[in-house]
Amino acid sequence: MTGWQALFYKEILRFWKVSFQTVAAPVLTAVLYMLIFGHVLEDHVKVYDKVGYTAFLVPGLVMMSVLQNAFANSSSSLIQSKIMGNLVFLLLTPLSHWSWFFAYVGSSVVRGLAVGTGVFLVTAWFAPLHFAAPHWILVFAVLGAAMLGALGLIAGLWAEKFDQMAAFQNFIIMPMTFLSGVFYSIKSLPPFWQAPSPPQPLLLHDRWLPPRLLRPQ
Repeated sequence: MTGWQALFYKEILRFWKVSFQTVAAPVLTAVLYMLIFGHVLEDHVKVYDKVGYTAFLVPGLVMMSVLQNAFANSSSSLIQSKIMGNLVFLLLTPLSHWSWFFAYVGSSVVRGLAVGTGVFLVTAWFAPLHFAAPHWILVFAVLGAAMLGALGLIAGLWAEKFDQMAAFQNFIIMPMTFLSGVFYSIKSLPPFWQAPSPPQPLLLHDRWLPPRLLRPQ
């Protein structure tokens, strides 16, 4: 086992040892979102023709869970290592910066996909769906998780204490994921609010997954 593989394996074990908190808890949160929003808004919101609101909501919740947990994995690992003082043991190893990057981002992708798969398996019962383009689902999930994993790596390197990390997550990551079309279509917003929406990098929820990738049978 090479150096980056050992670090990758260590990061996988880090979140899997507490999978009840890192995997099961986000799945439960997504189910609660589905129960509340799907039940209340199913008969009142029409996002796309022939696509019910619950069917629209499922892929958005899946992708939101993937992105948020990918960010949480790399950022929490680094900030915890810095605060606890065990990061120095990794710095002593002859690992290149690419080894660090692939290990942390790769483990973030694994956690994001694990949570996303769990969310899909649970929430898919609420709406009949079939895969219209399974290869694009995998591409978007992996690229989105890698993007947020890399962003978490940057946040973990920047933050010096938990307060800074919490601010980064609460004021940047949470608004980006919640305002990226998970619970609504960007097209339903007034023109004033549609204008600043295209630069939002997490709009793949609204632009790709609901209408093109997961469609009702």
